[in-house]
Amino acid sequence: MKQLIRLTVNEREYEVAVEANTTLVDLLRYQLGLTGTKKGCDLGDCGACTVLMDGKAVNSCLVLAVQAGGRTVQTIEGLETAGGLHPLQQAFIEKGAIQCGFCSSGMILSAKELLDGTPHPDEPEIRRAISGNLCRCTGYQKIIEAIKEAAR
Repeated sequence: MKQLIRLTVNEREYEVAVEANTTLVDLLRYQLGLTGTKKGCDLGDCGACTVLMDGKAVNSCLVLAVQAGGRTVQTIEGLETAGGLHPLQQAFIEKGAIQCGFCSSGMILSAKELLDGTPHPDEPEIRRAISGNLCRCTGYQKIIEAIKEAAR
């Protein structure tokens, strides 16, 4: 049996019917077409599905869609504005922090939560903020440099 929920995603209001066991990542990808949120391990271990819910980074594979009812969700698609890329997105490009790109949206959104609360983090704070996001390509140093650059 489906349940009707209302939520705001990337500043747009949605009213959608979801099954009780539908995860937020599945709602975003398959019902709303927002494929920037990646589906990785489905266990909350890799961080590829990280989104911001009410400004806090969450693993959307561990959040039921019904739990997002009445909440505000931001995905990687919601960072870009008419003025261009978000400074974090631009820094990831400029610093070569994007390799295969699979972890990038989760890394960027985890970094955004950090910078929203701590505009000038030190390296240990950055490392803690992205510790729930796995990257198999870069070794993390370019990601850390990109986050430092965006903080400037």
